[in-house]
Amino acid sequence: MKKIKNFAEMAYVLGLVILAVGVALMEKADLGMSMVVAPAYLISLKVNFLTFGMAEYTLQAVLLVFVCLLLRQFKLSYCFSFVTAVIYGVFLDGWIWVLRDVAAATLSVRIPLYLFGMLLCAMGISLLFHTYLSPEVYELFVKEVSKKYQINIYKFKIWYDCTSCIVAVIMSYLFFNTLRGVGIGTVICALVNGLIIGQCSKFFEKYIEFSPKFPIAKYFE
Repeated sequence: MKKIKNFAEMAYVLGLVILAVGVALMEKADLGMSMVVAPAYLISLKVNFLTFGMAEYTLQAVLLVFVCLLLRQFKLSYCFSFVTAVIYGVFLDGWIWVLRDVAAATLSVRIPLYLFGMLLCAMGISLLFHTYLSPEVYELFVKEVSKKYQINIYKFKIWYDCTSCIVAVIMSYLFFNTLRGVGIGTVICALVNGLIIGQCSKFFEKYIEFSPKFPIAKYFE
């Protein structure tokens, strides 16, 4: 079967949209947020004037500084990662607004919503891993650190997810003295998300060639 070519830029757009929908569905299901976004979600619950999307790109700005310090380098493309985070934050708040009237009162509805949202998140992240355009800072951290230290990106993603899960649990108890935004879904996602992303990547690579369509890739190296 002939592969779809020159898909790098489209992968960026679709990745952000699909990721935002997935996170919004998981928020609606209320079974625990993805471990990566859980800290930002908790901040949005704690700080009234911050929406979920705003908390996302605020936290990612802090993480971006940490990435630069850890890698001891700075690239212009890192700045575009923050731009990506802002775009994603706007998409996320938009999808949460669109889904505001969706009823998710029973487990028979919440569980499928969560599972579908988790799958969409994995698909979105996989697409962002395959584009030269700067991903969110979360994905930038995984991509750049695994590359620098020659660690399998999907194994490192699992480690990063589990660490984020632990951080979210600590934040939840510090902020609310109970678990909020963290649940059984968070734990499941932390354990299997990296594996699902790897499978999504294998599927995409079978049918898609992630080459650039426009001659701007050199500016993101």
